[in-house]
Amino acid sequence: MRFSTLLLSAALVLFTSILFAADGEIDDAKAPATMAYYELSPSIVVNVKGRAKYIRCDVQLMTRDEAKLPAISLHAPALRHELILLLSDQQGTDIRTSKGKEKLRKIALKSLKGVMKAQVGDEMIDDLFFTTYLVQ
Repeated sequence: MRFSTLLLSAALVLFTSILFAADGEIDDAKAPATMAYYELSPSIVVNVKGRAKYIRCDVQLMTRDEAKLPAISLHAPALRHELILLLSDQQGTDIRTSKGKEKLRKIALKSLKGVMKAQVGDEMIDDLFFTTYLVQ
């Protein structure tokens, strides 16, 4: 009786260890990708319409998968080009307000996602942030 209890206890410990190990492997497979940022540099400076003369901004692009950074970097010239065209078409007075900045940020994000979709078939960019923003 004592031997069978000891054997059963040992089997239970071994079985539990195997289950925890298997569970850890499943969790590793489901682990989320690492979030990463890509800076479009140098600063973007373009003339705008209206009374304001220009906008200068620094832009950071966020992706939820660090493995996508090389593709974003490769297509950075196309992304910069799209932003330059978008920014130069803005009314300076509209993009000075908080609402105007946020609206511009959303439009720029959608536009850059479109560029990546056209280039590689995946939007890749999850968010866009202005880290410097000056309209004069």
